[in-house]
Amino acid sequence: MIYIRLLVTFIKIGLFSFGGGYAMIPLIQKEIESYNWLSSSEFADIIAISEVTPGPIAVNSATFVGYKAAGVLGGLVATIGVSIPSLVIIMIVSRFFFGYQKHPLNMMVFYGIRPVIVGLVATAAVSVAETAIFNSGISWSSVIEKGMNMINFGGMFIFAAALIALIKFKVHPILVIVASGIAGVLMF
Repeated sequence: MIYIRLLVTFIKIGLFSFGGGYAMIPLIQKEIESYNWLSSSEFADIIAISEVTPGPIAVNSATFVGYKAAGVLGGLVATIGVSIPSLVIIMIVSRFFFGYQKHPLNMMVFYGIRPVIVGLVATAAVSVAETAIFNSGISWSSVIEKGMNMINFGGMFIFAAALIALIKFKVHPILVIVASGIAGVLMF
C-alpha cells in the first residue's frame, strides 16, 4: 500500500539524514526516483517550491512528494513520517545532552559529522543545478559530449544574477527568490 511505503520511506529519510533539509535532498531524491513517484525535473520544482514556502525544506518536500504520489492523505503521511524520527530523537537526546555537552567524545562526533553535512548539501546543490541549468535534465557529462546547445542560458543568467546579488550586493535572500521567480516567469 502506498501510504505505508510513504510512511516507511520518509521515516527512513528523517532517521538517516543529518544536517537539516538540504542534507536530506539527495536521500529524498534517491528514494522518490527508486519508487518512480516523481521525475527529476518535478523534484527540482518541488525543491524550488519548498524553498519559497514557509517552513522547513524537508517537511515541505515530504508534503509535496506525498501529495504528488498519493494525494492529500499521502502528503500528510509523508510529513508525519519525516517528522517522527526527529521528534523521538530530540526527546531522547535532550534528556542526556546537557549533562554530557562538553564531553570530548560528544564533541568529536559533531566534528566528524560536519564535513558529511557539507558534502550532502553540495550534492543537493549539484543535483538541483543540473535540472536548472541544463535543458531536459541533462547531466554535466552529456554537455561535454553534445555541446553548448544543451545549456539553459536563461537559467544560467538567473543563477549568475542571483549569485551576484547575494554575494556582492548583499541583497536579502527573500528579495532574490522573489526576483528570480519573476524573472523565470518572464523568461520562460
